Amino acid sequence: MDTATINPTAATETMTAETAEQDVPPAGGTTAIKPLPVWFFCFEGLMSATYDLFKASPQTLWVLGALGVVNIVISLTVFRSRLKLAKRLWRGKNTRKVAIALLALRLGSHLALNLAGLAVVSTAGHIAFAVGMCVLTVAMLWFCQRTALRAIAADDAAAEA
Repeated sequence: MDTATINPTAATETMTAETAEQDVPPAGGTTAIKPLPVWFFCFEGLMSATYDLFKASPQTLWVLGALGVVNIVISLTVFRSRLKLAKRLWRGKNTRKVAIALLALRLGSHLALNLAGLAVVSTAGHIAFAVGMCVLTVAMLWFCQRTALRAIAADDAAAEA
């Protein structure tokens, strides 16, 4: 028999005491902002790689579309509590610069290769581009979040002082 069923209030008090330390907001009354997990950035990286994945294999359109819908649903439901972070991230110039840089890299690299007569037409080439864009997107979004969280913490500390 489990000790929690013998004395459920004792187990609840123990769990409450253990989790209370984790749920305590920092001094000043502001709540800590949870960072987005890296696996979510992998979804975003996959979305940035969809063009080349589609060019490599057009049959993946339905799978990529379904993953896009899953990405939107996760963004709007699971991470709803982290909407404050997303709003603060998009307010920062750094996040917009990352988004524009990724778009410019995507279009610019294919354009430059086409102008040089080295257009990516093989499946392997498109897969390589897709992997490269996915890795670059994940790394840049993670770094952007990290620097934004530091800036938010500094802003909150300055506001408290």
